[in-house]
Amino acid sequence: MKKTFTIDVPEGEKRVLVHACCAPCSGAILEALIRCGISPTVFFSNSNITPFGEYSHRLSELLRYARELGLEVVEDDYYHEEWLQGVSGLENEPERGARCLRCFSLRLDRAARYASEHGFRVLTTTLASSRWKDLSQVDAAGREACARYPGVIWWGMNWRKGGLQDRRNEIIREQGFYNQTFCGCEFSR
Repeated sequence: MKKTFTIDVPEGEKRVLVHACCAPCSGAILEALIRCGISPTVFFSNSNITPFGEYSHRLSELLRYARELGLEVVEDDYYHEEWLQGVSGLENEPERGARCLRCFSLRLDRAARYASEHGFRVLTTTLASSRWKDLSQVDAAGREACARYPGVIWWGMNWRKGGLQDRRNEIIREQGFYNQTFCGCEFSR
């Protein structure tokens, strides 16, 4: 990475659960965490993504990269029908609208629950690396999710700073990642 980037994990934790949406958004974040002596475990919970072939393609790219880094990836259950019920009534919302906030909340709640059940004290997400996402929505969803699970701390990091956006783009090219053009849900196409 070209710029100096320091990472201050809450309470000095060295083990972090990272909710990951895809390989392109995860690349620079995972690399930076490892370089700073942090041990990330990747949690793939993205039942918003459809069709299932798209979901599988994104997961396989993330698994390929995580293997290269020597990281564990935990795949959550695929619960698209439940996700659809969760965003019901919000189908016509614009991108960055109420549907997106609800989607983030659903996914980050599952990540926070996993963190609580598996001894992770800190949770963050790669959703905060995408310029297409509203950082205040991602942060609100993460804070709300972690508040339901005592002992899990939300780390609302802005993963676009410190040269990470540039490094993200470099890793996409270096790895030849499939770089999707929509968030994954049928309403964002």
